Amino acid sequence: MLVHSRKAKWATWALFLVLFLPLFALPLLVILMASFAEHWSGAFPSGFTGEHYASATRGESLQALTTSLVTAVAASLLALAVGTWAALATASLKRGGRRFVDALFVLPVAVPSVVVGLAVLVAFSRPPMILNGTRWIVILAHALLVTAFAHQSVSAAIARLDPVYEQAAASLGARPSYVLWKVRLPLLLPSLNAAAGLCFALSMGELSATMMLYPPDWMPLPVRIYAATDRGSTFTGAAVAVVLMAATLLVLLAVSRIRTRASYR
Repeated sequence: MLVHSRKAKWATWALFLVLFLPLFALPLLVILMASFAEHWSGAFPSGFTGEHYASATRGESLQALTTSLVTAVAASLLALAVGTWAALATASLKRGGRRFVDALFVLPVAVPSVVVGLAVLVAFSRPPMILNGTRWIVILAHALLVTAFAHQSVSAAIARLDPVYEQAAASLGARPSYVLWKVRLPLLLPSLNAAAGLCFALSMGELSATMMLYPPDWMPLPVRIYAATDRGSTFTGAAVAVVLMAATLLVLLAVSRIRTRASYR
């Protein structure tokens, strides 16, 4: 920490707790309590049950979880490939060129995601490529929404790379393709893992664009949560939300372990 005095440290921790508990921890605690509640008419639930989790981990909810995982993994890989390729390709451009490419990638994030969903729906509902009514239109929309984060993360990592390693490999006669695969990409591996985790987490929670695009046989978990709460099954929706958070955290922990190992290579 940048605070050195004891009183200032205690004040900083107190401020952190005051801000963290009501803004972050309390809403998550409410969701967790609601997922076990039988009734909730006062400040606290009047009964606890595990039946909501039985409904949240089987049938349509389990299928929706699988759909979300497949969609998030596919969209993250696609976004990481496109974002990394663009970051590597524009690294040698002048400042104006890099800013233009950055603006293009940030554009889908600069507008509401429902606008991106509408644009994808209109663009891929007619020849030559009709994706409307398929799972691929959902994956494509998620990839469009998260590619900006992959591109920005990899671009920042490339800017921090020490060119000495690439220059040394080139001076020893290594071809550009060898330098890319054996020198540059391994050095970028921790940043690539971090970008993949970020893209995955964002895709797992995407709702607005998904609501406009998903077919009946490809319903991601956020849509399932919305449908449950819209029907009045708030406690079941809370249990499904906890399952969504747990699945996302488990994948992020796995990515974090990979990133940690990559950083020590």
